[in-house]
Amino acid sequence: MNSYHGNERRQHVLYVTQNTEYHLRGQECVGVRDLWSGHWREDHPAVGRTLFGAVMPGPKGLEPLEQPAVNCILWFENGESDILTSRLTAITRPSKSSVTRYVA
Repeated sequence: MNSYHGNERRQHVLYVTQNTEYHLRGQECVGVRDLWSGHWREDHPAVGRTLFGAVMPGPKGLEPLEQPAVNCILWFENGESDILTSRLTAITRPSKSSVTRYVA
């Protein structure tokens, strides 16, 4: 049970897909890790990109959501081309040890 009723102050969120973890600080992707190998992917195109939004596949195509949710797809801006993830399986908080590994 959470007794704190003020504004959310935590900055980091972890979005998990079937194969990948996307670590965000605010709206910026600061780390991507392969779930199977555990290796951080500093070369992943989402690293350093801004989360533009989230979409959910529906009967009329991709429908925008106000907030990311399990089963939705994250959408990152990339200047040249946008990046869409596979469907989210979980939304949680990263471990403290993960936060120290983020790309600067």
